Amino acid sequence: MRLFAMSVLCIGSVHAQIITTSSFKVVPLGVKGGSDESNLSSYMLAAAGSNEYICLDAGTIHYGIQKAISTGIFKGTVLSVLKNNIKGYLISHPHLDHVAGLIINSPDDTSKNIYALPFCIDVLKEKYFSWKSWANFADDGEKPMLNKYHYKILVPGEETTIENTNLFVTAFYLSHSNPYKSTAFLVRQSDAYMLYLGDTGADTTEHADNLQQLWQHIAPLIKEKKLKVMFIETSFNNEQPNKLLFGHLTPRLLMQEMDALAQLTGPTALAGFPIVITHEKPGGNREALIKKQLLLSNEHHLKLIFPIQGKMLSF
Repeated sequence: MRLFAMSVLCIGSVHAQIITTSSFKVVPLGVKGGSDESNLSSYMLAAAGSNEYICLDAGTIHYGIQKAISTGIFKGTVLSVLKNNIKGYLISHPHLDHVAGLIINSPDDTSKNIYALPFCIDVLKEKYFSWKSWANFADDGEKPMLNKYHYKILVPGEETTIENTNLFVTAFYLSHSNPYKSTAFLVRQSDAYMLYLGDTGADTTEHADNLQQLWQHIAPLIKEKKLKVMFIETSFNNEQPNKLLFGHLTPRLLMQEMDALAQLTGPTALAGFPIVITHEKPGGNREALIKKQLLLSNEHHLKLIFPIQGKMLSF
């Protein structure tokens, strides 16, 4: 079963219906970049028509599921969704605003895989599921091991099956306040793709080429219209000094990266392409400024989407 999005075109006196199928559905459990522990980075992703989700980061879990239940996305209880619908976790990097929900809810969770690159697995193993800070609910690391979670170490650029779903993932390194790292996840179902980036700085501020390498990989997918959406952060407004970005993007830097991507896709390929803006850091009027600056600088006519906790997105 697939979800359907319907649009109607009026041609003279004739109404023509164009039916397009969605490939993915996303439930934002948390969309912010800090300070509000009830709304931290976490997105449940499934193929359209499926209720077998993978969690893209896990900053907020319990309250996010509660919000999704209140909006009618899920039925049952928070625990039933946690145990039955979330089939595993893709963790971009081990900062607390991306893993706190996973750790805190682990006593009530069921056996699952945690997918991540080696640097992230090492921190989960040594700093969090270590008995020094929390019980070791994994099957590796400090003894005794409670054997609930299994670490699945991803290989950059190599596609991996996400077990108990019909999804596949390929991981790419990102730079998050160099030399610290983060991850981009390219998720596939059939011949459709979605891209989720964890925290990342721009190549210019990070003195790296991680994003350029990622753009080179996804540019053909955009030109072939196989990439359905990109989730990417914009943590600060343009007034934030570069020395205080700490491995994050501003609207200006994001659009510079979109310029680099457009050089690979061609000047018109990004028009209407959905970009979900993640990880805005609350504070004063910062979120309003970020939105205004993004909209004013959107020369590629991207479809900018600002997610709301507990409100489903389809692509």
